[in-house]
Amino acid sequence: MATGQRSHLTHTHIDTGTTTLHVAQQGSGPLVVLLHGFPESWYSWRHQFTALARAGYRVVAPDQRGYGSSHSPENIQDYTLPHLVGDLIGLIKALGHEQATVVGHDWGAPVAWAAALMRPDMVRAVAGLSVPPSPPAFMPPPSLTRRLYGEGFYQIRFQEPGVVDAELAADPAATLRRFLVGASGDAPGLKEPAPWVIPQDKQVLDTMPEPQSLPPWLDTEDIETFARDYAHHGERAFTGPLNWYRNIERNQHLMSPFAGRTIDVPALYMVGDLDMVTSLHGIAELRQSLHLIAPQLHAQHTLAGCGHWTQQERPEHVNEALLDFLAHVHA
Repeated sequence: MATGQRSHLTHTHIDTGTTTLHVAQQGSGPLVVLLHGFPESWYSWRHQFTALARAGYRVVAPDQRGYGSSHSPENIQDYTLPHLVGDLIGLIKALGHEQATVVGHDWGAPVAWAAALMRPDMVRAVAGLSVPPSPPAFMPPPSLTRRLYGEGFYQIRFQEPGVVDAELAADPAATLRRFLVGASGDAPGLKEPAPWVIPQDKQVLDTMPEPQSLPPWLDTEDIETFARDYAHHGERAFTGPLNWYRNIERNQHLMSPFAGRTIDVPALYMVGDLDMVTSLHGIAELRQSLHLIAPQLHAQHTLAGCGHWTQQERPEHVNEALLDFLAHVHA
């Protein structure tokens, strides 16, 4: 992010009533909340703040529960989808608004979709990047993904507390550099997306080698900024974020009362054609039925040559689509 753009941001910590979140914000007007994914932070939205603020919106991006300098509970059970939606609803209220348009990427997308499902009175509109909506829990449980992809599937490898946590926290900058390049459309040797399955004799980062260079959309300052965000929690730098994955099975039960409900607010979906998510079982069929899941679907966009980090890899395309969507919502 350019120095001039960064100077327009304000940073604060907000008590949501359920936790304390660090937030970055810019602009004034109707509220737009941007929810990052794993392993990211508020900084994932660095290219969206100014574009949306100049168009007349109050743009707020929190470090979600467990990330950055936001509160990171010790108990795994404190990272369920209802907890995360509760944080968002509390944030909207604490900011003095009655409603917000919520935009989520990666894990932020299930939180955004779930919030729209559970609290359509407060979520005026919803946009998801990478992860499409699949109510009620928005991610398949480990009991299913283990059968589909085996023990090496990354979400299964993330389940055991402590092991992956220590590997990723050993060198946060290297971890983030490997993740950001390795899951992007610029990953060396990438021809088509495939499920991320880690061989049993390998560690997680073995499947994402140290890149020889950074792609045009990512520089050393970006890596350093992300790494500083993770440094707040020391050896537990990745434990809070990984605990989100350790509640996927639990979320199936907690969200079961919402089975059969649709997302009844204006919706938008965007994904890169090289995003690993597009290769997962049932995603193609799910995308074909989005208009049934979200009857007010405004559009869905596929970004050519783009990998997992949608708003970072293709900021101009994402900003254009978001501004068009917001204009539709506030027409």
